[in-house]
Amino acid sequence: MTLFNDTDMFTTGTEGKKTYDLPDLELMKYDGFISKEEADHYYNILLHNTPWHEYRMPMYDKVVTAPRMIAWYGEQEEAGESVLPWTPDLLALRDKVQLETELEFNAVLLNLYRNGNDSVAWHSDKEHKIGKNPSIASVTFGQTRPFRFRHKSKVPPQLEIPLHHGTLLLMSGTTNTFWEHHIPKSTKEMLPRINLAFRQVKHSILN
Repeated sequence: MTLFNDTDMFTTGTEGKKTYDLPDLELMKYDGFISKEEADHYYNILLHNTPWHEYRMPMYDKVVTAPRMIAWYGEQEEAGESVLPWTPDLLALRDKVQLETELEFNAVLLNLYRNGNDSVAWHSDKEHKIGKNPSIASVTFGQTRPFRFRHKSKVPPQLEIPLHHGTLLLMSGTTNTFWEHHIPKSTKEMLPRINLAFRQVKHSILN
């Protein structure tokens, strides 16, 4: 017998809109961008209806299975033949993100972190796919996880931001050029976290 739903355990952040003032960093966090009720709806829809799959990636001198699952949606003529077509729910979220950020996005990468063992290593997004100084709008549903940033010069300080159920994070300007980000593993018991990373992909960049 199920005593509670996952969504009963999720909380939205309370800081509202916040910007961060560090060198080479243009970052805005918006707690409560998606209301708790809406976030619960999208979490359940995306968790159960998305065709999640694992993928292989190079790491040092070998190829490994990434510790998370993904799905790639967008417009085929821009984002490539392997992209899935937009769903009504993803289009509704894209419209909401575009209205808030005053930016346009033609693709979204969905990441599923199934538990505390799933993570993403330090990295910056590949500019050959999204261009130099891209804007990336990220929306979180589910378990709150820490999102960490470090400057590529490795000079302190590092920055850690908790991404809550329904939080929007916008990375823009030179952030991707000069900063790396990651989500660490955790030994704590954790429920799933779903992240949607909206991007503007150019066909001319992919080819």
